[in-house]
Amino acid sequence: MPVIGAIGEAESLARKAAREGYQRIVAAGGDGTINEVVNGLAGTSASLGLLPIGTVNVFATELGLPSGDLNQCWQIICDGHTRTIDLPSANGKHFVQLAGIGLDAQAVKETSVAFKRSFGPLSYLISAAQIASQPPPHLVIESKGAKTMEGSFVLIGNGRLYGGPFPFFKRALIDDGLLDVVVFKRIGYLDIIRYLQEVIFSSSISMPELEYFQTKYLRVSSEEDVPVEVDGEVIGACPVEFRVRERGLRVLAPG
Repeated sequence: MPVIGAIGEAESLARKAAREGYQRIVAAGGDGTINEVVNGLAGTSASLGLLPIGTVNVFATELGLPSGDLNQCWQIICDGHTRTIDLPSANGKHFVQLAGIGLDAQAVKETSVAFKRSFGPLSYLISAAQIASQPPPHLVIESKGAKTMEGSFVLIGNGRLYGGPFPFFKRALIDDGLLDVVVFKRIGYLDIIRYLQEVIFSSSISMPELEYFQTKYLRVSSEEDVPVEVDGEVIGACPVEFRVRERGLRVLAPG
């Protein structure tokens, strides 16, 4: 089992293993490590297995894996039950759970590795609170089958969960061929944080300041330097185009 050091190494190793014919590739780490391995497996027939040992492990929770029991996770890998799920991408970079433009991407960008080790999942909330006093960016959102709109913050989900075991994207299915999009309209960061909490603990998204829709294509642009994150890793800045490959990834999951 290789131990990963440099950024991008897990992706290269996963791609090499898939080309050599390995059919089960296991990622032991958090959502960032899993994202690298997924990008190495994209377009291959290999199946992804998970040993969730990261800070949050949202994707593992989405799949129903017992994140606190690595022995059981390993048994699931050995059982070999495969599920096929959608594989979204942002400017060609694949992700499995979530993407964000604005507040959460800025929080990820400003959260150091040492900070994450010290505070765990709370590190992102602390960074977000520090950013809240800043003015939000101006985003332009375009999608297939929906009108162009403006916003301050955008979240894109493949599954239902956001930030942990919290069902944020209420209509999301991880294998429906659609991106779930929540646009926070032209409101400040303090209001955005308040609405994030409200959505997490609500059964639906009905606030007038939020727009929730599903699409196969999305483009977000800005005249400002606005960061973009996927699966908890910053990949660049706007403009960004999102697409989804329906049932494009095989994962080893509970039967």
